[in-house]
Amino acid sequence: MIKKKKLVVIGGGAAGFFGAISAAESNPDLDIIILEQGNEVLGKVKISGGGRCNVTHACFDVKELIKFYPRGSKELLSPFYHFSCENTVDWFEQRGINLKTEEDGRIFPVTDDSQTIVDCLVNEAQRLGVKIVKQAKVMNIETGSPFKVMCNDEELTADQLLIASGSNPTIWRALKNTHTIITPVPSLFSFHIKNDLLKELEGISFKNVTVRLNNSKIETAGPMLITHRGLSGPAILKLSAFAAIELAAVNYKFSISVNWINIQTDKAKDILLQTKLQQSKKNAGNFVPFEIPARFWKRILGILKIEETKKYADLSGDETSKISALLTNYVLEVNGKSTNKEEFVTAGGISLKEVDFKTMESKIIPGLYFAGEVLNIDGVTGGFNFQSAWTTGYIAGNSIADLDLL
Repeated sequence: MIKKKKLVVIGGGAAGFFGAISAAESNPDLDIIILEQGNEVLGKVKISGGGRCNVTHACFDVKELIKFYPRGSKELLSPFYHFSCENTVDWFEQRGINLKTEEDGRIFPVTDDSQTIVDCLVNEAQRLGVKIVKQAKVMNIETGSPFKVMCNDEELTADQLLIASGSNPTIWRALKNTHTIITPVPSLFSFHIKNDLLKELEGISFKNVTVRLNNSKIETAGPMLITHRGLSGPAILKLSAFAAIELAAVNYKFSISVNWINIQTDKAKDILLQTKLQQSKKNAGNFVPFEIPARFWKRILGILKIEETKKYADLSGDETSKISALLTNYVLEVNGKSTNKEEFVTAGGISLKEVDFKTMESKIIPGLYFAGEVLNIDGVTGGFNFQSAWTTGYIAGNSIADLDLL
């Protein structure tokens, strides 16, 4: 009897499951085991998207898709041509999971329940004979032939090893003697800000703002939300991702400039001048000439000491200039951050120079593969981190299976 080759997958998240399933589908003769250190598998899948699971994004142009990855964009170009967002949609729908696309491009199961995706992945793995072990804490890895994995004081051997452990410091430490680990720092977080403009306005949202990190070229746009601690929402989370390294370096004390209406200052001034003519008899506090919440508009008037009862006709040139400037270029000092728990993502991990992205195999140790966030890859919010997990897991799993078929 020929002994089955053994694949050990470290990490029971999106990338680990997709890698294991892909390998099992391509080569049923593989003996595959997933080691998950937690009490439940696919924990991030379960809580993502407010418990709805943002499976992927409706960005079907690969050259556009890579722009959503602050780290890994160049390396992911070829993998995305092999397994794209469209392939992800097809994969789930072929397994009976109906998906829907929302206005902002995010894709969810029609059930609006992440358990649908969790169940699909677990059932598929079990159907294919993949063994799943929970509360399996990996303490050390020996990269010989075979690989030796110390797990719960037990030594497991493996012919091939797929590491999909996410931002697990223990695994990074176990690999630091053989691979370069880019120091991990948080990505996707909201900003702590104390400013009179935001005071007691938590819950107010803006459809489309522009946010710039001062003294840099980093600028993002999109929806934004005032919170009880400062600012959050897609525009802020995106900025935190693209500036993750820079913001960690200054200990999260920095300044941003916000354009609340996402138009140029001169254009804002023109709108105010038109309003002076067309709405001359109306009180400034009773008519909002821009697409911003009325409470926020009244706060602006208050900050600038303009009476809400003042007629538009009576606004001075200096006042219209000040309103325009505040709306289009308001500087806020940031003093700290809060992790967006749904989308906890880390910038940093295994150096991408040490991985062959055609196979996801280590360039240093044959038979060792990586997938997902253990790598120095991260995307912005909107389904992009899951997409890189599905893609790298798919390629790793198929590469492992094809190698064994030779």
